[in-house]
Amino acid sequence: MNILELFQTFQTQEQCLDYLEAIRWRGEPQCPYCDSKKVCRHASNDRANQRWQCQDCHKAFAVTVGTIFHRTHKPLQQWFLVLALMLNAKKSVSSHQISRDLGIRQPTVWSMMHRARVAMAVDQKAQELLYGIVETDDAFIGGKPKKPNKKSDRKGKRGRGTEKTCVIGAVERGGKVKAQPVTELNSTSISEFLSKTVDTVGTMVMADQLPAYNKPLGAFDKSARIDHSTQYVDGMIHTNTIEGFWSLVKRAWYGTHHQYSVKLIGLYISESCFKYNHRKAHSLFDYFVARAVSI
Repeated sequence: MNILELFQTFQTQEQCLDYLEAIRWRGEPQCPYCDSKKVCRHASNDRANQRWQCQDCHKAFAVTVGTIFHRTHKPLQQWFLVLALMLNAKKSVSSHQISRDLGIRQPTVWSMMHRARVAMAVDQKAQELLYGIVETDDAFIGGKPKKPNKKSDRKGKRGRGTEKTCVIGAVERGGKVKAQPVTELNSTSISEFLSKTVDTVGTMVMADQLPAYNKPLGAFDKSARIDHSTQYVDGMIHTNTIEGFWSLVKRAWYGTHHQYSVKLIGLYISESCFKYNHRKAHSLFDYFVARAVSI
């Protein structure tokens, strides 16, 4: 959904709430506290807030309870605008840019975007195991290069050995991707990641010649390696798909956000994974809101 369509569809708070109720409850309101369907409109009858009353637990609630929109002081229209700008940016967008575009305080936009990223992280965890031909690789992103010790190395390096965080990823060719940051790149961390993300039966896993992949790939029925020192493609054996995903991640990091903290890098990676996994969705906005209200 683009910005023009959003403005035309959601002109009032009431329209936004009706949209959330239709997606979350599909015409059957349900208490988020006790799951009872014996609910009715709250006695206040305030359509701007659209409160409901549960007849079993006697608690009042709105459709936003238990969602990323819960206990927010911003109108839902502003929320939807932030989400639309965020979801439509293939290589992400900064909170400073959205703050300038919408006239909302930057810390508020930052908080809203991170709530959205938490929902994206939950979506990634709910994905099924990768299957078929799966490529796995690692990348180092997030921080600034270490200060060089030698005069000849004053520019620093942008790869291993820097203050960046290691991220391991796996992508199913023509399918979805999963990625997560790790504290250290070794056979143990790779094995733990692949065991949680890739189906071991009937899957061919492809990787480069990094020795840390030797032991983890032994757990799969089939595996193949590509030596990047001599070639990048050997027939169907390559890791170009996961490399293409890393290019999107690095453009979001280096071109938009510039630096990720170790604490929050996982959420930024989840954002990249979410957009990649649902790149073919008819309406990414509708899909995301459906996920956001089901958390």
